[in-house]
Amino acid sequence: MLKRRHRKKRADRNSKRQSVRKQVQLKVKDRLFRFLFEKDRDALLDLYNALNRTAYTDPSQLEIVTIESAVYVVMKNDLAYILSGTLNMYEHQSTYSPNLPVRFLIYLAQEYQMVIDRAERSLYGSGSISLPTPQCVVFYNGVKEMPEELTLKLSDAFENKQARADVELTVRMFNINHGHNKALMENCRVLDEYSQMVAATRKYMAVEADAQTALNKAVDYCIENGILKEFLLKNRAEVLGMLLEEFDAEKYERTIREEGREEGIKEGEVKVNRLGILMTEAGRGSDFLDSLSDRELQKKLFVEFGLEEEKKGSGII
Repeated sequence: MLKRRHRKKRADRNSKRQSVRKQVQLKVKDRLFRFLFEKDRDALLDLYNALNRTAYTDPSQLEIVTIESAVYVVMKNDLAYILSGTLNMYEHQSTYSPNLPVRFLIYLAQEYQMVIDRAERSLYGSGSISLPTPQCVVFYNGVKEMPEELTLKLSDAFENKQARADVELTVRMFNINHGHNKALMENCRVLDEYSQMVAATRKYMAVEADAQTALNKAVDYCIENGILKEFLLKNRAEVLGMLLEEFDAEKYERTIREEGREEGIKEGEVKVNRLGILMTEAGRGSDFLDSLSDRELQKKLFVEFGLEEEKKGSGII
């Protein structure tokens, strides 16, 4: 009986670690995607041309404006840049989320605030402020089967479908798993090779017990087969560092202990996103942005919009 219980506990721990290992892998690919395209401006320009059917040739015209972080929740986008009057906001996702449009709405508001600050113009002035046209794109390469391309809309989350919505935001999601969106891949070689590298990483991680061995073999395979060869030869240490960062046993255990807290953060993010939708519908988008850096205001707004109950005798929850 005791042996069975010990075996069950050991199996549960192994299962938990496999789950954490998968979560770590998802985060790793996000960082690598951004690292790759920020390092290679020519590749980023090729990606823009492939998505927009343009033929720009000067990567120096790209102005990187990626949001690094925000208060309360980690609301940083993967990659954002301005080119030819367009604000291009890119997210890399290994899991599908229907909340992507509201996330982009928050990104967009913050990006526009930075544009206005740089222009040193007042929103209350009589002159029109010129804003770059937004383009919201998600690159998906999770293991769940998804279509080649999917369009997500902010209005899909609106409760009252009959009422006229004064705000809309559209997100294009492309499946970049190896073998998908061939035309896009043909026009952006680096994106295609990134897709092949992720496939190779998954292949070796599935057959090797040791993460370091698996990832080294994946990198070796890519170099030998001309997949991101120059990038990997130049940045091998950084790439492996990112890939191996969270694969030691101590961090596995720490991540497991923090899972409960992370679930709370996810619930908080959902609530903040919901508040953003409700306040945007109510024409109070600027108040919502203020609440991102003001916890007390945010708590009051949660109560006002029915997302939390007021605690009797002690003010707001």
